[in-house]
Amino acid sequence: MKKHMQKLSLTLLTSAAVFTGSSALGATLTDVFQAAEQMNVQAKRSQAKINDLTEETRQLLNEYKTVLKEVEGLKVYNRQLEKQIGNQEREMVQLSESIDEVTVIERQITPLMLRMIDGLEQFVELDAPFLLDERLARVERLREMMDRADVAVSEKFSQVFRAFQIENEYGRTMETYPSTIEIDGVERKVDILKVGRIALVYQTPDGAETGMYNPTARQYEAVDNSYQASVRQGIRMARQQASIDMLSLPVVGAGAAQ
Repeated sequence: MKKHMQKLSLTLLTSAAVFTGSSALGATLTDVFQAAEQMNVQAKRSQAKINDLTEETRQLLNEYKTVLKEVEGLKVYNRQLEKQIGNQEREMVQLSESIDEVTVIERQITPLMLRMIDGLEQFVELDAPFLLDERLARVERLREMMDRADVAVSEKFSQVFRAFQIENEYGRTMETYPSTIEIDGVERKVDILKVGRIALVYQTPDGAETGMYNPTARQYEAVDNSYQASVRQGIRMARQQASIDMLSLPVVGAGAAQ
């Protein structure tokens, strides 16, 4: 009986040991599987980070290459700018020298223009007295312009030169205009006809009197009626009321003018 009880006890102990061992083995495998699963999860996360780092590295590399190209382009641009700056500096030196020269020229040209205006005024006063008020007013405007500080020297010279051109053009034009002149001490309203600087004649509006300017006597004088029709035709031609044609006009000969 005692032996039987001992066998039973041994059997129970063996069973308990086997059961305990099986439980421990099951717990160990579960832990292994859980650890493996965690390792897989961590491996996936690590791979994702590696992939992200790889993509970021690739992007950074591309950006670096782009920056290198931009830097190279900037170097070329800077070299070009250096050349341009060098050229501009040389131009600045030349401009500075030119400005100095212009200043000297301005100092010299202003007295020249004043002398030109004086000469123009004397010429108008000695010339035949056609459009006299207009021509003297032009000279006066030139004198006023010379005193203005807001007008460039180049513009002043241009205006003076233009005045000389106008006087020169008077020698090639035919003009007529109404005026009041003095004849034998009496003021008369007449139509003046200027043909270049060859002839300066007049005729009263009614055509009753025709005359000419005598440069020797420096006065207007009446002429015979043989020029009446021709002077009237010249006035019509100057007014573009008749076609250009030959005219017979009274003039003072060169010998008489002397």
